[in-house]
Amino acid sequence: MKGRYRVIVQDKRIRYDFEICRNITIIRGDSATGKTTLIDMIRDYSVNGVNSSVELQCEKNCTVLDDLRWQAQLSEIHDSLIFIDEANQFAATKEFAEAIQKTDNYYILVTRRNLATLPYSVTEIYGIHDAGKYGDLKQTYNEMYRIYGDLRENRELY
Repeated sequence: MKGRYRVIVQDKRIRYDFEICRNITIIRGDSATGKTTLIDMIRDYSVNGVNSSVELQCEKNCTVLDDLRWQAQLSEIHDSLIFIDEANQFAATKEFAEAIQKTDNYYILVTRRNLATLPYSVTEIYGIHDAGKYGDLKQTYNEMYRIYGDLRENRELY
């Protein structure tokens, strides 16, 4: 799988709108910034589809990989965006790092933990912040921001 994929996930009170550009993306943030809420919304849509209270727009399938059967689940998922919550211990293992290199998926890991076993780019580490665009309507609009900046912008300094 190659390319950029825009993901819009929303319900009546919250909206996430972001773009995934590489096969491994990290989303970080402090407690109560909406990391787990994002995962829960994608899980709800994956399980219940249009019958959920969640709208999900993306040209690729979006799903959540869970701890108990991650290896069996992963073997059945192809050409998808796979979201993984920080509560899943397997994401920091060597077995997981080896397994994902043999797939055609993109992985979005929502975590505060360092993942030394995974080969991800510092330009693909994002945080979440409330942009407040829908504050008057009781809906929040959450945006991703690049934590380490764009390294291409700083090349002129060297």
